[in-house]
Amino acid sequence: MPYLVECLTSVENQTLDPARMEVIAVDDGSTDGTGEYLEEFAARAAMPVTVIRQENSGGPSGPRNVGLGKAAGRYVFFLDADDRLGPEALARMVAMADENNTDVVLGKVEGINRKPPQSMWGKTLDRTDVFSSNIKFTLSAQKLFRRALLDRHGMRFDESLWTGEDALFTMEAYLRADGVSVVADYPCYYLVGREDGKHVTKSGSYTLRFDSARALMNLIADMVPAGPRRDTLMVRPFLVTLLPQFGPRFLKDSDEVRRKKLELAKPLMDAHWNPEIARRLRVHERLRLHLVAVQRPDLLLDVVEFVRAKKQAGALLEKRGTRVYFAYPHFRTRTAGVPDWIYLAEAREARAVAGYREGAANSFLRRALRRLRRSLPSRGVKAAAA
Repeated sequence: MPYLVECLTSVENQTLDPARMEVIAVDDGSTDGTGEYLEEFAARAAMPVTVIRQENSGGPSGPRNVGLGKAAGRYVFFLDADDRLGPEALARMVAMADENNTDVVLGKVEGINRKPPQSMWGKTLDRTDVFSSNIKFTLSAQKLFRRALLDRHGMRFDESLWTGEDALFTMEAYLRADGVSVVADYPCYYLVGREDGKHVTKSGSYTLRFDSARALMNLIADMVPAGPRRDTLMVRPFLVTLLPQFGPRFLKDSDEVRRKKLELAKPLMDAHWNPEIARRLRVHERLRLHLVAVQRPDLLLDVVEFVRAKKQAGALLEKRGTRVYFAYPHFRTRTAGVPDWIYLAEAREARAVAGYREGAANSFLRRALRRLRRSLPSRGVKAAAA
């Protein structure tokens, strides 16, 4: 409360026939009048409403699992109590799933005092998958899921995770789905920023982020064979979950917290980090994660400070413009010993540099990566085993 009022109003305003909907509301031990308001809503709503009141579980996984266990519809949609739906959201998403026989539907998300993910809303897609689109960068639970898919695989939210449980659930659904649809031409979901800032995704100890990253990396490694498709998906936990722990906040961390973060990151880097994942990142992202992998906090602090200050790294063109290096801190410093390829820009970054020759550069980079893979046989075996 009071966000729940607008949330439920958005449910009542759905253009989908109320006879085709059911609402299962799980009051997870609230103390602010939520339970009473849910009972009032159930008494007047046009669609059937089930209200379940329970002791507080401490996180969203338990209540979602309770609701999922009670669901009887062909599809389920997880709606957070402080967010709301666009009036045509459910009608459009259900129609998209029915027309294309897809198992998961993403509806465009817009933010109200919050910034939602944006890269996957370029165009509506009748049928896609997690490898050929940007949907891996939106792993929140606010999607339309075919319930038969979830039941067939016994899918539930991991109640041992206190953050990132939705990423694990949604990634598994993407990987198991017979097709995913994207509704990008209509705002289906409004992600509301609370004035008190109390969002689950913004609270909790930093150690929870490492738990989340570990769970998602292990899921990907278990479900996708080693190779380019796995590497493509691994970008997400490295970039979205792990890297922020070594951003500006790292400068404010105590020495003990910095040491602990590097300690938590080491097994993840050892098991899953490789040159193919690295090349999919921008230079400063790749550089920071490389320094995490080799456990060099002294060098990492310099790079984080450089990035935080929004300084522009100098561009160095070599080999007749086929290579562009960005001279972030410690570039070609003998004492640092960071390999040149860490600073070598991929085409998407290098294109902004005048004089860059893309075609020839891509050929060079492919050869360089082949040489690098041959020089790291033990890492290759480890990646395959993972």
